[in-house]
Amino acid sequence: MSGKYKASGPILNIGETQTFGSGFTKRELVITTEADSKYPQAVKFEVTKDKCVELDQYKLGQNVTVSFNLRGNEYNGKYFVNLQAWKIEADGPAPQQEQRRESPGMPTAPTGAVADEDDDIPF
Repeated sequence: MSGKYKASGPILNIGETQTFGSGFTKRELVITTEADSKYPQAVKFEVTKDKCVELDQYKLGQNVTVSFNLRGNEYNGKYFVNLQAWKIEADGPAPQQEQRRESPGMPTAPTGAVADEDDDIPF
């Protein structure tokens, strides 16, 4: 049952990258779905490997659409279901208060200075 599914809503949580002994990495993303139900649901998705870093571009509260596959497995007689995200698209700009995330070790621009040189604003 590996069909292509989609869910949309604002980001509620972005987890830290988890690295396991085998070198496998995963990261969790939680969105709040509102359109599909009278009662909003907090839905957790997983991204793995190189997709973990892609979550850095998103902010809490930002509306996104997540394309995902259902993954299920059995371990010691217990069954588990994971929602594996394979594509995340922003539905609009990030919230204003958290628009920019500074990289560690990078100098911050002084107030009033242009921080991005590749801005298409002519001044």
